[in-house]
Amino acid sequence: MTESKQPQGPQAVDEYAETQVLGKDQGPGGGSAASGRGDDGDDQADVEQLREALDDARSQAQEHREQMLRTAAEIDNLRKRSAREVEHARRFGAEKLAAELLGVVDSLELGLEAARQEGAVGALIEGQEATLKLLSGVLEKFGVTPVVPLGERFNPEYHEAMSMVPAPDAEPGSVIVVVQKGYLLHGRLLRPARVVVAADSPAGGQ
Repeated sequence: MTESKQPQGPQAVDEYAETQVLGKDQGPGGGSAASGRGDDGDDQADVEQLREALDDARSQAQEHREQMLRTAAEIDNLRKRSAREVEHARRFGAEKLAAELLGVVDSLELGLEAARQEGAVGALIEGQEATLKLLSGVLEKFGVTPVVPLGERFNPEYHEAMSMVPAPDAEPGSVIVVVQKGYLLHGRLLRPARVVVAADSPAGGQ
């Protein structure tokens, strides 16, 4: 029989034992070079995945923040627009009613003027005056104010010219007669004043 060759010397015995127990790919130091390189590669891949996940999270957070800001701006604009609409309705919602009441005011004023010209006195005229004062106060409370441009420069935005007549003592283009008062509703024209305007003087005329 042929005897197996045994390692000689202490160092040879140790190398032989390590080869038998750990395998031929295991180095003398107990570690595998290939295995070490594999672990480093896995760690690097994990870091890259974490970085990508962090970048995605930051991007989503930025998108959510921008969406939140846009939504907040839209809500604020809606609130302001609603407030303007409510204010507009409050200020001008009674426009049609106010325009109808102007006819009542005109009638009372004409009646009082006619009564004064006829020399009427007593309870009837006092009652008309009180009614006119009360109605005018209610209209003023709701923002209706009269336009009486006597002596002012004619303004087509607020005045309606009924005619133009020569008026040597008046400035050309000025209002010399108010046929019917105009009215504003919170500064906006409700009815133009009907007026007579002084015509320009003839060339060379005095």
